[in-house]
Amino acid sequence: EDRSAALNPTQSLIAACAAMVLLTGLVGLKMLQARVAEMRRRRIHPQAVALSAQRAQRLEDTRASDNYNNLLELPVLFYVLCLAAIAIQHIPGWLPAFAWLFVGTRVLHSVIQCTYNKVMHRFYVFLAGFFLVAALWLAFVVSIFAA
Repeated sequence: EDRSAALNPTQSLIAACAAMVLLTGLVGLKMLQARVAEMRRRRIHPQAVALSAQRAQRLEDTRASDNYNNLLELPVLFYVLCLAAIAIQHIPGWLPAFAWLFVGTRVLHSVIQCTYNKVMHRFYVFLAGFFLVAALWLAFVVSIFAA
């Protein structure tokens, strides 16, 4: 049996979600590395940063932790959309490609925030992802009722 190298729509959506999980994991590891390094370098006891308010006061570099939190906010709407599409077996042809485009916006957002952190660059990429996921939801709902 000849198996094409191309993913089917369900596999593509699962792969996009897996890529988001991988990105979140990588940023989580970056956060851990940066936080431990700063705490060692500045001799900050772990208990001194037990609460988010204490971390905000004591830690200087929160880029990775800020990005980690961002990856657990807007992408939730993306995950729910992908899982809903898979669960009801309604995956319009355009959904996988635009799902990967959303993943691309989140990767770019993470790279910006975890490195040079230029707010306006990050903001424009955030807006692109925000409007993309909103449009995906709208188009998905319309496609359900049009089917």
